[in-house]
Amino acid sequence: MDIGKAFSFPFEDDEWLTKLLLGALVSAVPILNFAWTGYSIDIMRNVIDGISLPLPDWSDFGDKFVKGFYIWVAGFIYTLPALLIACLPLGLLLIPATSETSNTTEALASVFTGIGIVFLCLLTIYLLAFSFFFPAAYINFARKGTFGSCFEISEIIKIVSQNTGKYLTAWLVSIVAAIVVGIILSVVGTVLAAIICIGWLITWVVSALGSVYLFAIYAHLFGQVVATPSLSVVPTEE
Repeated sequence: MDIGKAFSFPFEDDEWLTKLLLGALVSAVPILNFAWTGYSIDIMRNVIDGISLPLPDWSDFGDKFVKGFYIWVAGFIYTLPALLIACLPLGLLLIPATSETSNTTEALASVFTGIGIVFLCLLTIYLLAFSFFFPAAYINFARKGTFGSCFEISEIIKIVSQNTGKYLTAWLVSIVAAIVVGIILSVVGTVLAAIICIGWLITWVVSALGSVYLFAIYAHLFGQVVATPSLSVVPTEE
């Protein structure tokens, strides 16, 4: 994998600032931000197809919106078990509150506190597994473009198992990148916020650009997992 390429590729596009600024604007608007997710899918698809300049333009906005919406729905479905795991302990905590004796209440509270810890561990494990495997669903969707492809478990597992080294690298680098970019944005935001009147606006722009840049890195890294060997194809004009 070319990790450095994932960080530098946006700036190789002559229109990178315009494209990322539009991305920042779109990503900041609720509901409309599905289109940015769709845009990142197009980035991933371009990397998979070996296009030398993976940043797409902003034509076919509706198509990008639909793609992003599909991915959001798929992610929501995958996280439903996590929501169930998170809600069950809350329901169990109501049982001690209905007990009439203090001794019974204390005993039940101890038991359900232990159960709550177990559920918390299960929730952590599930969310960790989700963060690891969901990018493979993302990849499968980028390749096939159908909502059902997000749930082709055998294909998703195959993407991971057949590209374990590259996939694990992409996953770990994306986590490290998120931490590093988050720290940088936090520091820069603190400094810029001190600017009178327009500090908040500059901070918002920088934060939004940082977020879309991070998502672009994510798309490029996981696109490389199943990419064609050579990134030499020139994108066609739409």
